[in-house]
Amino acid sequence: MRNSDQEGPHRSNRFWFKVAGVGLLAGLIGGGVAVGVGSAIQHHEAVVSTRVPSGSNKSGGTKVNKNKADLNGEATKAYNSVQEAVVSVINKQNVQQNNGIMGMFGSTSQDGSSSSSSGKLETASEGSGVIYKKSGNTAYIVTNNHVVKGSSALQVIMSNGKKVNAQLVGTDSATDLAVLKINAANVTTVAQFGNSNSITAGQDVLAIGSPMGSEYANTVTKGIVSAKNRTLKAGTDGTLTSVIQTDAAINAGNSGGPLINLAGQVIGINSMKLSSDNEGSSVEGMGFAIPSNEVVSIINQLIKNGKIERPALGIGMVDLSNVTTDQQQSVLKLPSSVTKGVVVMQVNSGSAAASAGLKQYDVITQLGDKKITNASTLKAALYKYKVGDSAKITYYRNGKQQTTTIHLTKAATDSDSQSNQDDGQ
Repeated sequence: MRNSDQEGPHRSNRFWFKVAGVGLLAGLIGGGVAVGVGSAIQHHEAVVSTRVPSGSNKSGGTKVNKNKADLNGEATKAYNSVQEAVVSVINKQNVQQNNGIMGMFGSTSQDGSSSSSSGKLETASEGSGVIYKKSGNTAYIVTNNHVVKGSSALQVIMSNGKKVNAQLVGTDSATDLAVLKINAANVTTVAQFGNSNSITAGQDVLAIGSPMGSEYANTVTKGIVSAKNRTLKAGTDGTLTSVIQTDAAINAGNSGGPLINLAGQVIGINSMKLSSDNEGSSVEGMGFAIPSNEVVSIINQLIKNGKIERPALGIGMVDLSNVTTDQQQSVLKLPSSVTKGVVVMQVNSGSAAASAGLKQYDVITQLGDKKITNASTLKAALYKYKVGDSAKITYYRNGKQQTTTIHLTKAATDSDSQSNQDDGQ
């Protein structure tokens, strides 16, 4: 009896343990099934959502909607007011023949034999220009000197594609400008110049021209004035000049074309683009234009005289920085505080410098109110004056600072100017 009474409670406990165990197992199995079903559903949805639908493609058509952009904005109006005055300038040169081989620009073959012209003209280069005036049956175009340099003949392609012959009126290598004239019969639009002194960094501008040649004539690019007064070397003699910097795209062929404001006024003539000499690197968005005020001044002189008369000192010179420290002290006898300037190496007889009493080994440090650091800064300061003007010149002789007045005369000839391109005349 005692044993039966003891087994009763034990049996009851085992029963409830079994019930609890079965319940726990069922819960675990049920949860596992739920998780598995959820994953399967998610996988099915992912497959369905990425599967390319089958069936007809007729519902895939579309339409062109009404253009909501302003087609007559400021930039468009400015471009339309000027674009017919922008032309392509074609530089044609004689083909040279060397030992039966035709080529451009050659004058002597590699074996030293002379070449001769075949009399045939071929396109040597292409640039841009802008018609700025129409007077009677003549129209005038401004472009870059380097666009027309070396030409045997010049042609202009009008905005409508018509080709006309052009005649050179005059050039100026120092500012890289040139003026041409054509028959005005096909001219319908002329451009106007705006005041380049009134521009400001950040204002919108357009560049118009023929980048990469006349095939892309009347290309327009938009940008801003990045800076209104950048000092760069320009022209063939490396004279420092003040130019407008812009990020409007300017490429080969744009040279001579206009940089305009959004009123359609020409504020500059595109002249150059900054590039890098470092291998593997490039420079973008750095183009330069000759300010319109300078352009107008040069145009008027070229129209009047066919050339630009600039004052000349009549000296040969070297930069002081090219003279050794020992020579600066032993030969020039300069104080240690003088480190920049130009050294007079030669004084031409009868020149402005000779009349002012300048001598060999004088070191020029100032012209007027401009400090002189090298030959380029001397040229830039000198070209601010006109022929016949007088200016004070400061220099060192035997270590002592002196000042005198120099009466500026013009260069004797263009060839003289060319031969002295490294000495500032």
